[in-house]
Amino acid sequence: MNKPIVVIDGMGGGIGAQLISRLREILDKQQDIIALGANFGATERMLKAGATRGATGENAIRVSVRLGGFIVGPIGIVIPNSMMGEITPIMADAILASPCERILLPVKNEHFTLPGVEVTPLSRAIELAADVVKERLAKEDA
Repeated sequence: MNKPIVVIDGMGGGIGAQLISRLREILDKQQDIIALGANFGATERMLKAGATRGATGENAIRVSVRLGGFIVGPIGIVIPNSMMGEITPIMADAILASPCERILLPVKNEHFTLPGVEVTPLSRAIELAADVVKERLAKEDA
């Protein structure tokens, strides 16, 4: 079995929930998906979307980002103090220091700009991110 996929989100958890729903549609139903929320609401929403297990908060994220093969989430998860301050410097550092591959959605944010990155509808970016995870898992299995 493949290593778990770690999905991280904050605020309402809507992006993470959509990612998990899409991953559940295209991956083996036994695939372990860990939902890590910057707040309880985000974790709860991701669990309802089909995550295998979940945890909330700075320490849970700091510890759990080492458990997976991939970390998937909006780009804000690696930027300290983003998501209206929910992503602490400790969280961002832990995510960046994790040995996992990070697959980040280029979600528009008023605090930074990504020149050269095409504006893609969120639903399409989620599909693309899920497809990348599926491709990487297939390479591991080969």
